[in-house]
Amino acid sequence: MTPHRRLALAWALVVCLLAGHNAWLWLGKRIVPDTDILALLPAGERDPVLQRSFTHMVDSAQQRVVVLVGAAHWPDAMRAADAFGAVLRPHAGLLKADAGADAQAAWLDGFVPHATLLVGGADERALRTRPAAEWTERALARAYGAFGGPKLGSFRDDPFGLFAGWMQERAGETPVRPRDGRLYVGGEGREYVLLTYTLAPSAFALAAQRDAVPLLDAAADAARRAVPAAEVIEAGVVLHAAAAGRQASTEVETIGLGSLAGIVVLTWLTFRSVKPIGLIVLAIGIGFLGALSVCWILFGRIHLLTLVFGASLIGVAQDYGLYFLCHRLGAGPHLDSVRLLRRLLPGLSLTLLAAVIGYMGLALTPFPGLRHMAVFSACGLVFAWLTVVCWFPQLIGPGTLRRGWLARRYGGLVARWPRVSTRPPVLAALALLAAVAAIGCARLGTDDDIRSLQSSPARLVRDQIKLGRLLDAPTPVQYYLVRGASDEQVLQREEALKRRLDPLVAQGSITGYQALSNWVPSARTQGERLALLDATVLAPDGPLATLARRLGADDDWVAATRAHLRGRAVPLTAAAFLRTPASEPWRHLWLGDVSGVHASIVALRGMRYASIPVLARAAAGLEGVQWVDKVGGISAVLGRYRAYMGAVVLGAYALVYLALLPRYRGRTWRVLAPTAAASVLTLAILGLAGLHLQLFHVLALMLLLGVGVDYGIFMQEDRERGDAAPWLAVGLSAASTLLSFGLLALSGTPALRAFGLTMLLGTALVWFAAPCFTVIAKECHEAPATV
Repeated sequence: MTPHRRLALAWALVVCLLAGHNAWLWLGKRIVPDTDILALLPAGERDPVLQRSFTHMVDSAQQRVVVLVGAAHWPDAMRAADAFGAVLRPHAGLLKADAGADAQAAWLDGFVPHATLLVGGADERALRTRPAAEWTERALARAYGAFGGPKLGSFRDDPFGLFAGWMQERAGETPVRPRDGRLYVGGEGREYVLLTYTLAPSAFALAAQRDAVPLLDAAADAARRAVPAAEVIEAGVVLHAAAAGRQASTEVETIGLGSLAGIVVLTWLTFRSVKPIGLIVLAIGIGFLGALSVCWILFGRIHLLTLVFGASLIGVAQDYGLYFLCHRLGAGPHLDSVRLLRRLLPGLSLTLLAAVIGYMGLALTPFPGLRHMAVFSACGLVFAWLTVVCWFPQLIGPGTLRRGWLARRYGGLVARWPRVSTRPPVLAALALLAAVAAIGCARLGTDDDIRSLQSSPARLVRDQIKLGRLLDAPTPVQYYLVRGASDEQVLQREEALKRRLDPLVAQGSITGYQALSNWVPSARTQGERLALLDATVLAPDGPLATLARRLGADDDWVAATRAHLRGRAVPLTAAAFLRTPASEPWRHLWLGDVSGVHASIVALRGMRYASIPVLARAAAGLEGVQWVDKVGGISAVLGRYRAYMGAVVLGAYALVYLALLPRYRGRTWRVLAPTAAASVLTLAILGLAGLHLQLFHVLALMLLLGVGVDYGIFMQEDRERGDAAPWLAVGLSAASTLLSFGLLALSGTPALRAFGLTMLLGTALVWFAAPCFTVIAKECHEAPATV
């Protein structure tokens, strides 16, 4: 048995171990890729309380489906809503209807023991400023106004209407009102029935999307059949997730299958066999298995974005196999594959080294996510490279491949390709390209806004915006995070924040806010209110005593009423409120104890994007209060990733240059120049097209470095022989990369489109530029002026 055959068998054993480990991870351990973007941040930047607050806000909305069924007239809206609900009612195990207006009847019961302490903000200010006589007149109006005579029984519970005023303030936090046993909201010339459902499985589960969305569509159709003019507005994470899934499936079928078909045709036209495709896919697959195993062993987890970025292995790992196969095609029967490999090994080794240097540059950044991507990509390339070196010489022997039509026609092009030189026409063309590149790069701006990556269908976006406007719903991604050493301190800090927000409500920056302290005043505030009541309406000779005289009641009634109201002044706590039915819509605002810190959320209604700077300043100087702009935060993370990746790309060029210098010496710049020129021209084209630079453009430039350096090495390795094999390898690799990555430019997902467009432009430019910097041996004597 030859040494190389023993090497191939040893590698087969390693591959079996990798396959077994991956089978255990996916089938036995049932690992799930991590999707939390905060997990990509440095450990020092991850705030457990902040992370919990965002999860709390998102989870509260993630499983809900909110539906507005509207018509010009209320009876029509009710009839359409009944038809909608009738379709979903048999499927309560999937979409369960939330409690409606009937459940609101029990809300007041939980507040009865605390009613005296629950005073609205406007009434509290009036108690401090209004004369006693006004309170007496207000109580008399309540006693006689509605029914023409005093009702001293229930009237005694709230003679001055303070608790009723507080309840009206709470009702003002939402435009939704009970009406005819339903939840009603009006606006924009229509009257709507509000229906809310809770999705039992995860909104991101494919089965949930497959079952729930057609059911909701059927319900909407039923509502329109019942009332043809009915309007159905739906919003929910499951709808957006299902739309993204459908888009991904469509793109996989069109772009994925189209690119695969193109690669198969190219390979057949080159080698007159599909066996090379199988071998290259095998090498890439083993690269994925090895990368996943190493990452799991090192980090104990795998992030979804790491797997997505790991797809770049396809663009680089295929080069190793194609380089060997193209040389095998042109070597002839006299040279066996093992000897051929020895001749190609220096070039293959340098392509691996250059790519690993580029990817491992990511490991120098402070972002764990980029370090994971670096390890995954570098390990994947090593495993794919080893597969080519260990197995390809054993599986592809002399005479296995035949030269196809494409190989015969394409190979001769390189001899007629223009070369970079000091001739005036060439220098003029280079100067023109440099001027275009300078203008384009100068016009290139940056855009890290996460919203620019949104790809939901326009109908869903319109429905989401309209529903938010009608319901005056708060945004789950911009809010205040309030922390304290205890529940009481959190409530006090919420109240301090609300005093700063009230002027912003008056100015129209926001329409209101939602906070648990709206329902549960701090113990300090409750004590202050009781003292205020004792000093005003409950004073010995105050409005209550005057009211009794006006009603003809005696001192015993005054004493009994005062005692009754004091008896309904039991302090209300956050824990007690959260156990009541009334707390259900607001529980997401209370985080409780998180890692020893008590925390809550103050959500904003009717927030305008232009108001964000003012809202951020409102938290300044308030201890324990933090403005959270999750959209801005994630956008900032993307911006920092983009900046770090840009620096890494530049550093990778320098390291690759140093790695190639010992072998190529004065020709090293020729290896890197095609990729560098293509990268700059790609950025220039993006700038001239009016596009903005994003993280995904820079990630594509990182991949382009790995791909382009391979092309430069291939073209420089065989300069002495002037062989067409490296040019054929470059052409096949570039065409495959364009089909597998460049077609992503057609994607409807903005991030993939940005990545694909960069790869499309960059790969095509490297492909065209690589021969321009090649000087074969005979040209060195014929054209000494060539540089």
